Amino acid sequence: MKKIIAFLSVAAAAMLTFCSCAPAGTGANGANNAGGMNNMWFIILIYVAIFAALYFFMIRPNSKRKKQEQAMRDNLEIGDEITTIGGIMGRVVSIKEETDSFVIETGSDRVKMQFKRWALSTIDTVKDTPKTGTETKSKGIFGRSKNEKKDK
Repeated sequence: MKKIIAFLSVAAAAMLTFCSCAPAGTGANGANNAGGMNNMWFIILIYVAIFAALYFFMIRPNSKRKKQEQAMRDNLEIGDEITTIGGIMGRVVSIKEETDSFVIETGSDRVKMQFKRWALSTIDTVKDTPKTGTETKSKGIFGRSKNEKKDK
């Protein structure tokens, strides 16, 4: 990811250097051509491309990740096995909405600790999702399911 951004920035800097150093030129009658105007639009186009690349490679994935983390913190339930950002593992025993925190219980000696929700790193509890009747079987190249191939 960083290599792509570095390459784009070097390429854009090189293009800007070559475009801005080119003389505008004069025509046969001594009047200036529109070469300077074309260079300006080309530079603006390069800046737009750089900002679009930065948005799609840096800003958008970061905002998606933050939304997923916030959804995980909002879906915290009592009884979940969690890991904090400090590496402490335990089971959630209570959630305090007024202080935006939760209490976990660790180890066999049942030590209880209170943490803020932003300190939650992962929820280690595997939650079963209800299965629906609309499951699709994966098919092979020729339209047969993979289980049919094994039977023959």
